Amino acid sequence: MTMAKTDEGLRSLKDRRSGLSPRQRAALILIDGQRSVEEVLTVAGGTTRADIDRLVELGLVAEQLLPRRPVSASEPDFTDSSCAGWDQYVRAYGIATELAAQLGRKDIQLALAVEAAGTLAELDALAPQLLEAVGPVKFARLESALRMR
Repeated sequence: MTMAKTDEGLRSLKDRRSGLSPRQRAALILIDGQRSVEEVLTVAGGTTRADIDRLVELGLVAEQLLPRRPVSASEPDFTDSSCAGWDQYVRAYGIATELAAQLGRKDIQLALAVEAAGTLAELDALAPQLLEAVGPVKFARLESALRMR
């Protein structure tokens, strides 16, 4: 099952005073209508099904009824955990969303772009902006994850 943010969920991302726990906020950032709940729980370490259920109760996310976006033949299908590169993508995506969450309101557009990144190439394209936003010390983990190829 996939979940997607509601309009209220999108507004909540902009409001850091939403009352969400850090785990709930991380899950909300990762929920994009493409990843399954299981994938979100895997990437958002420490997040539980109860955290997802709370987001549903608050009306911030809802079950996604539309199919996942089609993956072109030229890009790997990272929705398939058996795909080569899955571990690298999951690791890099987790680090990138963690860094983006630290930006707060300062750069919500970058945080949303990171959240929407569905491939290593898309994460790599955002890397210069993240480097500038968080600095080289914090960025080093992401750079290492992206260069594992």
